[in-house]
Amino acid sequence: MLILLAIVIVGYVAGKLDYMGGDFDRRLSNLIIDITCPALILSSTMGGTLPESRLILPLLGISLLTYVLLTAVAWWLPRLISRKSEDYGPVGFALMFGNVGFIGYPIVGAIFGHQAVFYAAILNVVNTFAVFTVGTMLVNGEKGRVVFRPKVLVSPPMIAAYLAIVIVAWGIDSIPDVISKPVSMIGDMTVPGALLIIGSSMSKLSWRTMMGSRVVYVTTAFRLFLLPLIIYVLFSFLGFEKLVLDINTLIIAMPVATYGTILCLRYGRDTTLITELTFISTLFSVVTIPLVAQLLLG
Repeated sequence: MLILLAIVIVGYVAGKLDYMGGDFDRRLSNLIIDITCPALILSSTMGGTLPESRLILPLLGISLLTYVLLTAVAWWLPRLISRKSEDYGPVGFALMFGNVGFIGYPIVGAIFGHQAVFYAAILNVVNTFAVFTVGTMLVNGEKGRVVFRPKVLVSPPMIAAYLAIVIVAWGIDSIPDVISKPVSMIGDMTVPGALLIIGSSMSKLSWRTMMGSRVVYVTTAFRLFLLPLIIYVLFSFLGFEKLVLDINTLIIAMPVATYGTILCLRYGRDTTLITELTFISTLFSVVTIPLVAQLLLG
């Protein structure tokens, strides 16, 4: 967690020194969404070892149920957290989406072992679909109104998600290195690139603004601890295997997804609130992620 925060700090310094910002950040955001992120999604299924086939459907099932529930939360809860309609979209996005690809993968691998990274990748298929459909609708909302753009269903990240499902479903585990290695290398650019953008966006805010508000802290509490706990308790009665339940819960406990800032940049939305939420939640996750992990393992 401290290593990831260090990259954000580098982005902050780069923004202050004018190496980043403005049009550069927007172009880098487009590069991440259209090229490096799809490569990251595909590379998660090109490690040569696929998950146990008996867990694929339970993982997809619990992920689907999770995001159906979180969609309802993202629509209803922001109206209780904030009185400003312009806050509904960023708060809803923050409540619904955690930083699965950038922080979730290494955390899951560190706690449950390397094999679990592939299970997290399967969970991330539904997350990816939701980010670029429901998440885009939330970001594009104006005064509480959401706008659905059908073309997001055939965006590069979604196409990559479809291909990842095919790779896993067909058990394709012998992709040549001449394909998998470049895809993995390009995908590896996603994490530092996205974190640098977060830091650069932070550099345009005052310190007082970055410290957040009541809305930011209440949303962060739900994002990092309350929602994962509620989801764990609810789904524990549905008969899911403990490993599936634990990994899904830990994924939900991640800080706000950096895609929120990236999508706001891409669609010309104000990044102030979503950047505050991303920064504060990432800062507090240094404490809450080990706490959630201890509760699961205990």
